[in-house]
This record gives sequence, C-alpha cells and structure tokens, in this order.
Amino acid sequence: MTSAKSARTVRRGRIFPEIQWSEHHKAQWKAERQAFFERCQSIFEQVQPQLIKTHYNWYMAVEPESGEYFVDQDAFFVADKAHQKYPNAKLHVFRINETGVCGRI
Repeated sequence: MTSAKSARTVRRGRIFPEIQWSEHHKAQWKAERQAFFERCQSIFEQVQPQLIKTHYNWYMAVEPESGEYFVDQDAFFVADKAHQKYPNAKLHVFRINETGVCGRI
C-alpha cells in the first residue's frame, strides 16, 4: 500500500498583509512604551530600598496610574493580584533586587 504525499503549499509573507505600520506609528508606539516603563521605574525606585531588605528576590507589579504596587514570591500570583484589582490596566513586573530585572541573558 502506498501512502499519499501531501503537496503543501508554502505560503510566505505576512499573516495580515493589510496591517502595515508606518515608521511614525512604530516610533510613537515605542515612545509610549518607554514613557510607561519610566513611570513604573520611578515608583519601583522609590520603594525598592525598603523592600529589598525584607522581600529580596520577590516580585513587584506596578500600576503607574494609581501608583499602587503589589508584592508576592511568584510572578504569576503578583500579576494576578494586580489584575484582580485593576482588570484592564497595564502593569509592569519587577524583581526586588539590585537591578529590578527578572532574569539574565
């Protein structure tokens, strides 16, 4: 018995070719992301010296509009806590250590 070979057509290109961002739109999006990160970073830098003593290597989710932050040992739980209180808000998660980074390259 012979098996039939499937002749798959390889499609190359964008999934949604009708969605094309201009360079201006890309630059605006990057600037908004950077501004959001800087607002979160300033809140993290204010509370980091106190929290590093008691919660070293825990995670901290920051909601910059209210200035509120949430702390937990697990990154998923801290994000869940924050999303329960602010369901539609953007958050940024930091690790409470010297750099605020959650991993390394």
